[in-house]
Amino acid sequence: MLSRVAERLYWMARYLERAENNARMIMAFNSLALDMPRETQLSWKGLVAVTGMGALFDQHHQRADERNCVKFLVADGYNSSSIASCIKAARENVRTTRDQVPTDAWEVINELYRYILEHVDQGVGKRARYEFLNEIVGRCQMLNGLLAGCMSHDAGYDFIRVGRNLERADMATRQIEVGALQFLDGWDGTETYGGLLWTSVLRYQSAFQMYRHNVRRKVSGPLVIRFLLQNEPFPRSVLHSLSEVAGALGRLPRNEIPLRTALQAVRHTREGDVDALIRKEDVILFLEKLQLEIGELHDDIAETWFPVYETA
Repeated sequence: MLSRVAERLYWMARYLERAENNARMIMAFNSLALDMPRETQLSWKGLVAVTGMGALFDQHHQRADERNCVKFLVADGYNSSSIASCIKAARENVRTTRDQVPTDAWEVINELYRYILEHVDQGVGKRARYEFLNEIVGRCQMLNGLLAGCMSHDAGYDFIRVGRNLERADMATRQIEVGALQFLDGWDGTETYGGLLWTSVLRYQSAFQMYRHNVRRKVSGPLVIRFLLQNEPFPRSVLHSLSEVAGALGRLPRNEIPLRTALQAVRHTREGDVDALIRKEDVILFLEKLQLEIGELHDDIAETWFPVYETA
C-alpha cells in the first residue's frame, strides 16, 4: 500500500471519530446544563479544553459563553477540530482514496458533508441543536459500520482501525482530565451534584448504561475514571482502544517501533493503580503521561509508514 493512501485512511478515521466525539460531548454537556440548578455555573470552556484548542479559541473570542464555545466546536472553519472542519477533512480523505473504500462510503460522507453545510446553524442554536448533533453521530456510525461490514479487512482497514481507536483513546483521556479538573473537588463523589456531574462524563462516551451494567455501584469520580480507563470489554475505554490499536499494528509490516510503543501504552493503562490516585493532581499527572505516550505512538506511526513532506 502506498504511504500516502495509508496516511489518508488513517486521518479519515481520526477526523470521523473526532467529529462524532465532539457531537456526543456537546449533547451530554447540554443535557447536564439543563439538569443543573440555575445558580450552578458550568464552564463551556471545558469542552474547548478537551479538544486542545483553548489557545486558538482565546485568539478569536473574548467571552467563553455557551454560544461562542458551541460555535467554535461545531462550525468554525478556522478550528481544525470543529465538527464541520473534521467532516470536510474526512470527506477529502475519502475522495482521494475512493478506489480503496466501498463505493457507498463516498456517498455517505458526501451526504453528511452536505447535511452540515445546510444545517450547521441548527447545531449552534439551542432549539434544534440536539437533533443536529444526533444526526452527526448517527451518520458517523453509519459510515463506520459500512467500512467494517463492506471493506476488506486488509492493511487499508488496519490503518482505519488504528486511526479511529487512537483518536478515541486520546479523546477519552482528555474528557476524563477535564472531568477531573472541573468535578474532583470532592474526590469521593459525595458532593451535592457529584453523581450528576460524573454521569455527564460517562455520557461523553455513551458509557452510562455499560457503567451501570458492569460496575453496579453509585456513580462517583474514582469509579468512573477506572471504568473509562481500564474496563477492557467496553469499546470506548482507553484500554480497549489502545488494545485495538496494538492488534491492528501487529498485522502491518515494519511494525516493530510503533507496536512496541502501543504495547507499552496498553501495559501502563492496564497496570496503572487508579485507586492510588488520591488527589486531583495525581489523576492529571497520570493522564498527561498517557497522552504523551499516545502522541509518541502517533509520531512512530507517521515516521514508519507515512510520506515525508519537504518544508520550504
